[in-house]
Amino acid sequence: MYIGQPLPRIEDDRLLTGRGRFTDDEAEARQAWCAFVRSPHAHARIAAIHAARAARATGVLAVLSGADYEADGLKPIDHVPNPIDMHDIAKRAFDNPRQWPHWPLARDEVRHVGEPVVAVIAETLDQARDAADSIEIDYRPLAAEETVCFDYAFGDAAATEAALARAAHVLRHEFPIQRVANCQLEPRSALGVHGAGGYTLYTGCQGPVLLRALLSRVLGSEQVRVVTRDVGGAFGPRTYLQPEQITVLWAAQRLGRPVRWTSSRSEAFLSDFQGRDATIKAALGVDVQGRIVGYEFHARGNVGAHTVSFVPLNNLRNILTTAYRVPAVSVRVQAVSTNTVPAVPYRGAGRPEAHHAIERLLDLAASKLGIDRAEIRRRNLVTKRELPYRTPTQLVLDAVDFPGYMQRALEVADYEGFAARKRGARRPRGIGIANYVESPVGAPRERIELHATKAGVEIVSGTHSTGQGHETSFVQVAADQLQLPMDKIRLSTGDTGFVKAGGGSHSDRSLRFAGTLIVAASRQLIEAGRQAAASKLEVRADDLVYEKGVFRVAGTDRSVALLDVAPLAAEEEINARIPVTPGGCAVCEVEVDPDTGIVELLRYVTVDDVGQAVNPAIVHGQAHGGIAQGVGQALMEGVAFDADEQVLTGSFMDYAFPRADQLPSFDTALAEEPTTNNPLRVKGGGEGGVVPATAAVINAVCDALGIEDIAMPASPHRVWQAMQKRSR
Repeated sequence: MYIGQPLPRIEDDRLLTGRGRFTDDEAEARQAWCAFVRSPHAHARIAAIHAARAARATGVLAVLSGADYEADGLKPIDHVPNPIDMHDIAKRAFDNPRQWPHWPLARDEVRHVGEPVVAVIAETLDQARDAADSIEIDYRPLAAEETVCFDYAFGDAAATEAALARAAHVLRHEFPIQRVANCQLEPRSALGVHGAGGYTLYTGCQGPVLLRALLSRVLGSEQVRVVTRDVGGAFGPRTYLQPEQITVLWAAQRLGRPVRWTSSRSEAFLSDFQGRDATIKAALGVDVQGRIVGYEFHARGNVGAHTVSFVPLNNLRNILTTAYRVPAVSVRVQAVSTNTVPAVPYRGAGRPEAHHAIERLLDLAASKLGIDRAEIRRRNLVTKRELPYRTPTQLVLDAVDFPGYMQRALEVADYEGFAARKRGARRPRGIGIANYVESPVGAPRERIELHATKAGVEIVSGTHSTGQGHETSFVQVAADQLQLPMDKIRLSTGDTGFVKAGGGSHSDRSLRFAGTLIVAASRQLIEAGRQAAASKLEVRADDLVYEKGVFRVAGTDRSVALLDVAPLAAEEEINARIPVTPGGCAVCEVEVDPDTGIVELLRYVTVDDVGQAVNPAIVHGQAHGGIAQGVGQALMEGVAFDADEQVLTGSFMDYAFPRADQLPSFDTALAEEPTTNNPLRVKGGGEGGVVPATAAVINAVCDALGIEDIAMPASPHRVWQAMQKRSR
């Protein structure tokens, strides 16, 4: 009835007419403002803090340091960086990695540019900023540090070495995966309140339940409430507890009045958790027909100054062979801490990096062997007759049709006609292909409650939207299952005052988990209603037929509506994996301006198997956003540092990301190989757009230029240099 319909998003009317409620829209009586003094050094010892002038400044209420924080008996953040194992949720992914707590204000040393050192609280924002500017800190610069958090080997090294030794060709290459900034629409913001009921934090995040748990440990109190309303983008980094959120709560408790902070854009480029940042060295062995015989892979990931998350490296390891049949694999994964902002999961979280490497190597192998790039992929893709297929990294592939996805994408992109288009083009033109598969994991715990009154049904969800359209898709599922109009159902979420459990929105998990629980809770609610209706109608429960929100006595006109026997309630909770493998294929066609090096995207086609699409319009929107982020990384995005680790990309004047006029109208199509692992057949559509994107774009650019590879971002200057080098 509602599932599968591309309905307009319920929340859009509110958001597009200025009635959204973001953290910076919150206000409390007598609120004070917080400003931070941040480190100008990547690594330095704090010798002295001179804050007397700031403390005497007009309007200043407090000047707080890391020493004050520690003296108050508060704890550092334990981010729990080691993720849960893909198969066994009782285990962690890596054995005993080196990790350390994260103090919200630096104490003895600063470890990255932009790390908060002092917090100034004042009556107004301008007063707080002016006082912060007057603080002088004596730093003793230290040499840059690198600390290995773990260095693990997986797979079968002997078998892989033997396979590469007998391979007809071995393609070796190093792929630098640059660091990217999280350019969400809404800057980070936090408002801390403390009173008789304990602590309340208003903040935009991806999972209020997780933040509440971490804050309780840090503050040493169970009286903690986290409220998240509308969120203007998150993409992974907002999953984690961050220093400013703790500081405003601590300051509110100290001062006995609310304290707020909102990041400026320049501040964000120095302090927001960032994404990607790895160096990949890989060797792919193929036989004379282009079939893969072995794959040797070494990833060195930079996790930044604090051990916030090892998730991207775990995802990369799990998904390593992607959609291809690889008999022998040897994997080495290193996590290294450096004097940079912490790097955490960013849309795709390790999956795009894995796909980039193998897809680029397949193009190199095709060129070496003189095989069409689509054909070499056909020879290596896992096929339906091999399912379920367990990869060498233990990912189980089922309910996928990789050759089918690619064939459809090639047809939509008119791959057969590309040669003629290339011959007729006035500028260098190229086409790129990238197949993909995902391994959605994320938090295994989720909860759904349904509360029916005579007015309608409220869904209380443990996961929270950061722009994905939950207010529409979750309601579509409930309306379909309960056979009620959508306007009789509403979603409530984002407040730990009434949300008891939930894993947050990440890793393609939201609808897969919430939908599964909504189906189960709806059945439970209907059965509770059946018992109440039977009592009201004075019949046996099994005499009742339920249809369109009404219980009717079979064979009669006697009936009663579900909502008329309210109040009713149902709840469902899960703490387990729901394994699925979304997949698909992307094809990108580009032209390059030989005078400027500018890459123009002419066409971008993607076929995505997200399972059953509850709302196809939302799925296409998610794909468009993911593609834009992947294109941005491929062609223009990248955090840049100088030799002293000073940030050179400190604003949108310096940090490039794609605008609408730089992107084509995407051709996105949906496919489905039905999964039996959840009742709605949902796989996930939030990350498919980004996972193959860098590979598809860079494959196309290299094809246009006739070169082996180009480092990301393939900026106009870098492309122009490659053309000049090739023409010599």
